[in-house]
Amino acid sequence: MRVAIVCKSIHHGNTRKVTEAMAEVLKAKVMEPEEAGKLDHDMVGFGSGIYAWKHHRSLFKLVEKLPDQKGRKAFIFSTSGGGRVLGKGGHRKLRKTLEDKGFKVVGEFNCRGWDTFGPLKLAGGINKGRPDENDLENARKFAKEL
Repeated sequence: MRVAIVCKSIHHGNTRKVTEAMAEVLKAKVMEPEEAGKLDHDMVGFGSGIYAWKHHRSLFKLVEKLPDQKGRKAFIFSTSGGGRVLGKGGHRKLRKTLEDKGFKVVGEFNCRGWDTFGPLKLAGGINKGRPDENDLENARKFAKEL
């Protein structure tokens, strides 16, 4: 199975660490949204940090430009400073955008990441050291189960 992972990691490289852990297991090609072509892989992962309860806008721009995916498999992942994103709708908008393009979303993963956005910077941020090795092992397990 040919797998690609599209990742946007901006502030501390949190999402890039998770991406690399998953890519190792899946033997996936990793790319930025701006580099992604037509994505003719069997399965595609889409991930970024969470900004105001949604993924980075570059992922949405990429997906909107793609033709109908006719049931191609996709998975979603993220890192976030706050609590569990999956139960609070942090993936909801990207999941709907992917499904509207014909992707079949087969899994979702989230873990905490070091966050120094806005006023958190004054206090040194939250979740320093995350994602840690335990988070990365969970990302590898998630990838194996795909």
